[in-house]
Order: sequence, then C-alpha cells, then structure tokens
Amino acid sequence: MIANDHISFELKEGEIHAILGENGAGKTTLMNIIYGLYQPDEGEIRINGKKVSIKSPKDAINLGIGMVHQHFTLVPTMTALDNIILGREPVKGPMLDRKKARKDIIELAKKFKLSIDLDAKIWQMSVGEKQKVEILKALYRGAKILIMDEPTSSLTPPEKEELMLYLKEISKMGIATIPFITHKLPEVMAISNRVTILRKGKLVGTIKTKDATSKILATKMVGREVIFKIKREKSKLGEKILEVSELKAKGDKGEIALKGVSFDVKRGEIFGIAGVAGNGQRELAEVLVSLRRSTGGKVFWNGKNSTNVPLRKVANVKIGYIPENRMEDGVIADFTVAENMILGLHKQPQFSYKWWLPFDKKWFINSKSVNEHSEQLVKDFSVATPDVFKHAGKLSGGNIQKIILARELSNDPDFILANRPTAGLDVGSQEYVYNVLMEAKKNGKAILLISEDLDEILSLSDRIAVIYEGNIRGIFDSAKANKEKIGLLMAGR
Repeated sequence: MIANDHISFELKEGEIHAILGENGAGKTTLMNIIYGLYQPDEGEIRINGKKVSIKSPKDAINLGIGMVHQHFTLVPTMTALDNIILGREPVKGPMLDRKKARKDIIELAKKFKLSIDLDAKIWQMSVGEKQKVEILKALYRGAKILIMDEPTSSLTPPEKEELMLYLKEISKMGIATIPFITHKLPEVMAISNRVTILRKGKLVGTIKTKDATSKILATKMVGREVIFKIKREKSKLGEKILEVSELKAKGDKGEIALKGVSFDVKRGEIFGIAGVAGNGQRELAEVLVSLRRSTGGKVFWNGKNSTNVPLRKVANVKIGYIPENRMEDGVIADFTVAENMILGLHKQPQFSYKWWLPFDKKWFINSKSVNEHSEQLVKDFSVATPDVFKHAGKLSGGNIQKIILARELSNDPDFILANRPTAGLDVGSQEYVYNVLMEAKKNGKAILLISEDLDEILSLSDRIAVIYEGNIRGIFDSAKANKEKIGLLMAGR
C-alpha cells in the first residue's frame, strides 16, 4: 500500500500553505517524511534550494523544522515546562537552569498568546492545554518551518481565533512558513494562501485559496460532492434511558467541575450538549461511564439509581462510548485492528473459549472468530486498512474513529455517548459519522452528543443543553433554538 505516490509541492517564505485531504490521504505520512520520522523510497527535499538529508527529527530540528503532531507526543507524568524543554534543556554548569527555561518559555508564551500553567502535569490538562504545550515545544526549538497537524482541532473557539490571527501576522513578517494540515474547510479559506490537495496518496493539485470555494475543495478532496447539512428526521421517542439529577464532580486538579447538572435522554433522540472545552464536558462523560466518581447528585440508568456503580454492573442497559481522545481512551495503538475491535467484548461467547478451570473463567481468545468478526466490521464501516492485523496506531484518525464506532455499535447498545466524535475528521468522515448517529437514532437508540461545534449540535440534536462552568445554562428544542443565543450562553453571557 503506497501512502505517498510521487507527490511534489513547494513552500514559499511567509505563506500559510494548507495540506488538504481525507483521513488516510497521506498528509501526515508526507509531513512525517519532512520531519525525519519516515524515510522516503524516492524523491528529494530541498530547503532554500539546497538538497538535504533528513534521517531523524534531530536533523529536522537542526534545519529549523518543527512539528506539532495531532496525537500528542508528551510525557503525561511530567510538567508542561519539563515537556517543552525535554531534549533542549538549558544548563548552568552541570545543573539544569530551570530559571532561564521558565523565563524563556514565559516570554515565548506571551509573544504567541499561549498562556499555560507551566507547573501543571500533562495528565491534569485539558486537550486544548496539551495542544498549547505541543506548539510551544516546537517554537522553543526555534522552528522556522512549522508543520502543524490539526493544531486547532482541540482548541476552544477563542484560543483558535487567537492562534489563527497570530499565524497570519507571523507569516506576513516572514518569520515562519507553516504547512497547515487540516480537514476544516472554513479554516483553509480563512488562513491559507495556497492549498495542496491529496487523495488516496496522490497529488490532486495545488491552487490559490482566493480562487477556491469550500465546495470546490471538498469535491477535489473526496472525489464527489459532499452534503454539508444533514437532514434531521423526527423519530418516535421512547422511555428515558438516562436521567441525571443535580450531578456534581471534581476535576483532575480538585476543582469543582460539575455544579449540579440535570437532564435526561430518551430512546429515539439525540440530546446535544454544547459548550466551549473545559466547562465540565469531559468530567460529565467520565462520570456517566464510571471513569470518575461523582461527589453529589444521582445517575439513573433505566430508572435504576446507578450512581458511582461500575459500568459492568449497570443492569439492563448496554452503553456504547465514543471518547473525546481516541488515542488515549478509544484504542490501544500497539494492538491490531482485530484486537481493538473486541476491546471490552472479549469475554463474549463468540470471541473466547470457556475451558474447565478452577475459577471457570474464559481465558482463551478464539482468533478465527475475532478475525472474521473484525473483517466484517472493516467492510461494513469502510475502515481503510490493508488487513485486520495492522496496528491501529498506524492508521489515520478517521479510520481509528471508525474502529471505535464499529466496536461500540456492534454490541447493539441502548445508549451511545459520543464525546466530540468528529474532532480531527475530514468532511467525508464527518458525514459518515453523522449518518451512523442518525441511523442509530432511527433504530431507537438514545444518544448523548457532546461537541464544541455549534453547527454540528444544531444539525444533529433534537434537544440542546448549553454547559458553562459546570452548569447547564438552558435546554432548548432544536427546532426553536436560536444560534446566536446559544453561542452567547456558551460564552457565559
């Protein structure tokens, strides 16, 4: 399988150059070659007209190339400061000069308007905060060519606007050349000078952004016309699957993240929760799937009080969980596609042998059954992989998301919790996820959709709740919802 097939493009000083394509089109592979993570079979790279050999990221950094990865390359147990200076630690004699490191990073953060708590551990940070650390880490190393793989996918709207405005300014000053890999067409139109489009590993072409439209770019990227607006159909509502009453919970730093949240979700509806990142959405999702304990309030599944009960002990309800961070919580990168397809389902009779043992446990995986099951899901969900033995971590973000969808829906859940299910996906994959959720709703599933994308929430949801600083600020019928009003509530107004 050829990931990049004779691709050529050039970057000009002071431009923002968008690399556009579906998940699996070869964008990240191409950038990984430029950054020295992969070695090309053919072709050459030239910087300022000079042919260069990039054998490792160290070579790339020495040439002034930095890369901000879509999936974080940070050490969770270390502080933000330690992650930023890792490998480029300033020293004073034989000792690490933390004072200088802190001073330099604070100045850099102010310059780029990326304020973070340098003493916070990475595991305590939100997705948006982790992304800022990645950006500062690349800038700290003196990047002049900054490869940004989905840099805004995890930022809040204000952070995103700030970042994009500043990227425009530094490009005008010629400080950095930025290959901006993205799936988000509005961002491409707003920030880039030129766009290079890839499809299935091949170059479609490079065009000036001013000569393009979102519709033209989407068609070139996917190879067909993409429907941007999903038609929301009404379905017959059933009983309440989930009811949350005055729910409270703490965040990772001990702060109060949920301050008495109440709502319910019925069969046959999509209940959307709109909010800017960091307002309690992650804590809410984790409490509901028993990954975090609540400190007050109650959770009812099918009318039964299941507050702080392990999910496996919640009776008479199957829950499908699509997590916010697919790489950390959705798949195991070093496991194969087949192994990831049965995570949490491996004890089901069709996937395991039950031999007589002292403890009468299911110890042995039925590999043939697992592989056949996985091959069928790969086909049903259009997962682009050479086979089911490929490590999941080697696939694109969109295909990893399809693995999670396939696994969670194959168990025929009564309830689906989808937390930012389209984050980092291209328009084609977004359309696919939307159709999957709408079909699940049609089949009587209860769906809780958490998203920062207001257009997504308005398109898919039957009812919408706005969350701000751990409080539900209002619940609206989507047919009567006012986009401006919801936007203001999301901003705390």
